[in-house]
Amino acid sequence: MSLFTSTAAWVTDEHRMFAEMAGRFMDDALVPNTEKWAEDGVVDRDFWLQAGQTGLMAGSIAEEYGGVGGGMGFDSVTLYEQTARGDAGWGYGIQSIVTHYITTYGSEDQKHKWLPKLASGEMIGALAMTEPGTGSDVQAVKTTAEKDGNSYRLKGSKIFITNGQSADLVIVAAKTDKSLGAKGVSLIAVETEGTEGFRRGRNLEKLGMKGNDTAELFFEDVKVPMTNLLGPEEGQGFYQLMKQLPWERLTIGIMALGAIDFAISETVKYVQERKAFGQRVMDFQNTRFKLAECKTKAEVLRSFVNDCIGKLEAGELDAATASMVKYWGSEVQNEIMHECLQLFGGYGFMMEYPIARLYADARVQMIYGGTNEVMKELIARSLDT
Repeated sequence: MSLFTSTAAWVTDEHRMFAEMAGRFMDDALVPNTEKWAEDGVVDRDFWLQAGQTGLMAGSIAEEYGGVGGGMGFDSVTLYEQTARGDAGWGYGIQSIVTHYITTYGSEDQKHKWLPKLASGEMIGALAMTEPGTGSDVQAVKTTAEKDGNSYRLKGSKIFITNGQSADLVIVAAKTDKSLGAKGVSLIAVETEGTEGFRRGRNLEKLGMKGNDTAELFFEDVKVPMTNLLGPEEGQGFYQLMKQLPWERLTIGIMALGAIDFAISETVKYVQERKAFGQRVMDFQNTRFKLAECKTKAEVLRSFVNDCIGKLEAGELDAATASMVKYWGSEVQNEIMHECLQLFGGYGFMMEYPIARLYADARVQMIYGGTNEVMKELIARSLDT
């Protein structure tokens, strides 16, 4: 299994070596713990630190901020190598997204303060956009940030926040001017340790992605220094979010590909061993045709994902294409999980088999990062010009 296609122009020898290193680390440190994390509802802090020591979260961070100075391809590799081992619990995707908000919009002080700790795993990041009354409509956020001397006072709540129980650094979308709609949204970074008025709700019980801690966050008159504003001025939040969403949506396509590769591999092994009516399940024409369909869809997605990574590295991944890879990847992922689980028969319904977990994990991919219905609308707008 590999993220790369043989013709992907963005792939270098360094990416291939990084993938080998990441794969070995995942086999040693991630795979043995996936079930435990699902039971606990959270990934151990030690794993974040181990990943940091290995350099898995530093690939695209500049050297002066504690990284190795590579591009987004390295983040793509880390994400793929995780999900290609059947894990959706470790919240690295959000860690990468938070890292790149700071890389792109942070001041020099902010970069030097936070990026080394995000790279090392000392800090875990979260992005707080969604609210109880607003999902994909970022313009409608009700969380406010009112000026108070040299500080902001944050008031509001966020829900469905990935890494919510663990996060040390939360980027919060808030209204700094309620009268301006989208132009009144700003991004403000909140360090959670010892912050008065910041409170986490319970660890939300989800259909899938059990190992990933997801929480509601409450900001009850939280005092935050004005120097924690991302960007040179207020009111840039909506623009910043829109500019970073292509990477967030591409991460979903990459995760889909990794999970698909793992599911197909597990299913092939199962049907080669399982017998029915005196022959291997693999020998039935229906089984072979279904797996042929799944493998073909996987390879089409792999080519698309690699094309998108290449565009991202070149600064050319537009919103419509990113919406396509998110929509298509998550739809194909759910189709393939359905077919693979069916080939397991009754055992596919048992949680002791990874395919059951993969089936449950896949469903939210069509919802978060902007629902697939929103993705289709964005794609359609690019046609109606």
